[in-house]
Amino acid sequence: MKNRKYLLLFSVLLTLGMLLAACGDSGEETKSSEGNKTEDSIDYKVGMVTDVGGVDDKSFNQSAWEGLKAWGEEHGVKKGENFNYVQSNEDADYLPNITRLVREDYNLIYGIGYKLNDAIAKSAEQYPETNFAIVDSVVDKPNVASITFKEHQGSFLVGVAAAMKSKTGKIGFVGGTDSELINKFESGYIAGAKSVNPDIEVKVQYAGAFDAPDDGKLIASSMYNDGVDVIYHASGATGNGVFAQAKDIKQNNPEKDIWVIGVDRDQHEEGQIGDNNVTLTSMVKRVDIAVQDVANQAMNGEFPGGELLAYGLADNGVSVAKTNKEAMTEEILKAVEDWKEKITSGEIEVPQTREETKKFLEAL
Repeated sequence: MKNRKYLLLFSVLLTLGMLLAACGDSGEETKSSEGNKTEDSIDYKVGMVTDVGGVDDKSFNQSAWEGLKAWGEEHGVKKGENFNYVQSNEDADYLPNITRLVREDYNLIYGIGYKLNDAIAKSAEQYPETNFAIVDSVVDKPNVASITFKEHQGSFLVGVAAAMKSKTGKIGFVGGTDSELINKFESGYIAGAKSVNPDIEVKVQYAGAFDAPDDGKLIASSMYNDGVDVIYHASGATGNGVFAQAKDIKQNNPEKDIWVIGVDRDQHEEGQIGDNNVTLTSMVKRVDIAVQDVANQAMNGEFPGGELLAYGLADNGVSVAKTNKEAMTEEILKAVEDWKEKITSGEIEVPQTREETKKFLEAL
């Protein structure tokens, strides 16, 4: 009986001890978990609104989204919690999409593309406590960072490559909308091509939209049928049609020399057709790096509000892709590097408008 009492008491004490230990462990885990949460997570939200090309346009919007995802990965945060995007299907979506992100308490909101200029400007006035950034345009507001690129510089270099690669003496340019921004691509491209071959013919056509791949395919078909063998596109998702047409031609005649020059991202993958690839090179704009960079500045309390940021050749903000090693020969690469040096040293100033291009060519 006495032993039974001791066993009962021991059992009670053992159970009580286990309960107390469990409670202590639970409290310690909670404290540790809360401590890690405070230490590791960030209380900052970054969002972006696409233009009509979409986040998977394999070009401009996609590059921006890759930059935002890289920022999220850098800080160990998840899509939908600290960063996200909103898709715009038409121009009328821009302002409502920005407003939605403001109401969801995003600290920094990107407008991707010059077409969002007015919507960002209006939102910046209406919500002065929110930070905004516009890519490829300038909004003069204290809570807006304007991110621009020297596209004309990179376009000059791919123009050099196009002229050297062409066997027909005819190259093409397909633009999205005929605007001040896309004219920079056109101007640099023509100047670069004519600098190495003054007699080269450059055909230019605009689709009128950045989300019209069918139109891009039709334009490319017409150009290729007319003897053009290299097309540079600066047209967002419209350029997918240019690639589609080039690949169709290559598939039907694998021996035919037909090329596309991509834009914004390295579009080498878009040109793959069997064992061949129709992507000569791409004029890469590091939108991804700019988006990640400005997001980090903002999060660290150093948001460049009211500033104009311009990324160019000198700081690798724009560059020429070298992925297609077979197509981009040593001779072409050397010429590209030589002209790059002339641009970054200030020896030549690349034109940005048609008027400047005309004067540039007259001086050749």
